[in-house]
Amino acid sequence: MNFDITELGVQEKYRLLNGGVTPRPIAWISTRSKEGVDNLAPYSFFTVASCNPPVLLYTQVTQRSGIDKDTLQNLTETGECVVNIVNSHLLERMNATSASIPIDESEFDLADVEHSSSSVVSPLSVTESPIRYECTLREVISIGDLPAGGTIVLLEVKSVYVRDDLYSDKGINQELIDSVGKMGGDGYSPTRNYVALNRP
Repeated sequence: MNFDITELGVQEKYRLLNGGVTPRPIAWISTRSKEGVDNLAPYSFFTVASCNPPVLLYTQVTQRSGIDKDTLQNLTETGECVVNIVNSHLLERMNATSASIPIDESEFDLADVEHSSSSVVSPLSVTESPIRYECTLREVISIGDLPAGGTIVLLEVKSVYVRDDLYSDKGINQELIDSVGKMGGDGYSPTRNYVALNRP
């Protein structure tokens, strides 16, 4: 079966992209508004953009309303965030923070997420997140203004937290991290079945 993109509607294109590019890592991003409200939201269009300088990348898919999500609005106003990595233990609370709530309410409170002060940025960190990247905003790149279009956000990493038991041999233990990936629709994929293959 082959699909001609020019003949597809917005939702059909979304489902083919969202359902095929899997599993995707999840950036659980905490920001703080200029009014001091702490926001926490998950994004599964997320990856590393560069290692030197260290830059992370996530994409916000434009909402039907055309209004930016709180995360991007806060980032453009304050320039800071924390990317919290999600493990199986945090999965349900992460999912709860994807709900739409008023901008003056905090997802930390909504989902009962324990938080702690960050090292070098003002937004809160998710205390139980095994890996946390404290970042400043580097660049925002808009890919058109059509419904479901993308806004690429580049984040410069300023500080990295790694839970003590995960750090060994100058790296992060991949068998213990227990990170969760996003599948299409409502699906998630745990990473407990770890497979290592030597590169040829």
